[in-house]
Amino acid sequence: MIAKIEELLRRVEDFRPKAEAELEEFRIKLLGKKGELTALMDEFRTVAPEMKRELGQKINTLKTAALDRINTLKQEFATAGSAQGGTDDLTRPGTNDYPGSRHPISIVRNEMVEIFARLGYTVADGPEIEDDWHVFSALNFPEDHPARDMQDTFFIEKNPDILLRTHTSSIQVRVMETQKPPIRVICPGRVFRNEAISSRSHCIFHQVEGLYIDRNVSFADLKQSLLYFAKEMFGEDSKIRLRPSFFPFTEPSAEMDVSCNLCGGKGCNVCKGTGWLEILGCGMVDPNVLEACGIDSTRYTGFAFGMGIERIAMLKFGVRDIRLFFENDVRFLRQFSPAL
Repeated sequence: MIAKIEELLRRVEDFRPKAEAELEEFRIKLLGKKGELTALMDEFRTVAPEMKRELGQKINTLKTAALDRINTLKQEFATAGSAQGGTDDLTRPGTNDYPGSRHPISIVRNEMVEIFARLGYTVADGPEIEDDWHVFSALNFPEDHPARDMQDTFFIEKNPDILLRTHTSSIQVRVMETQKPPIRVICPGRVFRNEAISSRSHCIFHQVEGLYIDRNVSFADLKQSLLYFAKEMFGEDSKIRLRPSFFPFTEPSAEMDVSCNLCGGKGCNVCKGTGWLEILGCGMVDPNVLEACGIDSTRYTGFAFGMGIERIAMLKFGVRDIRLFFENDVRFLRQFSPAL
């Protein structure tokens, strides 16, 4: 074994590579997981105890010499490469190193989380691949509802139905199944729908949904919470209006509009000349949903709401085309970097 160590030490001292690739090959052969030094260490475990001290010192000397030799040769290659390149041309234009920044969707999502955190909401998360129960059945969707059709929803398997979630309401169901009231959560995340509308020509977008369940929760609580959100997100002068609507999982239900801050309420192509923009749907949680999730609807009430983050980002930043968020044009994205 001593002879093997001395032989390796001579090879290290005499090694003269012609290229960096040859140096790297030598390093792996000697110091790699299956290298010769590793084999020596395995053999060292079997030697007699009285020889371990002497052999251990020699192996350490070999390892140190190998590392020093390899590092020295690497430095020589680096110096030689720099010399071949010649002196730097100080008249050449510099390279712009743009710092990274958050995507505008992430910026708005984080701000929405912060606003609702002030109201006591915590963030809940759930899987993007879901089953029929959490996406539809527990939320009071009838069997013949259009959302269950193949042309609207991306199904992965049938019987049982496994699909890409179409809304983050599935997270609300999971929360209600595992937590007891009071419940106050928001559920941000990606959702998937088969959209063919020109203004939303993609199948992935982002939602934030909220859920509040407790004793004596009323529609007035819902309205005031959403008014607070609108003023914090769009400014103190923002106004909201609620219009009656229908959702399978809430009753009564409403669509909420916020005053268009792109035109100041005067009318533009984004708000279609009305001065208002629909940003979310909301309502009181249907008793059937509460019962399906194991919550006594005679003791508890609650409200829920859901909105698209893209729509909120368009309003906040004055973006007039939703497709800009998905095209990854750095000229667009750089506008949201505070460092530029």
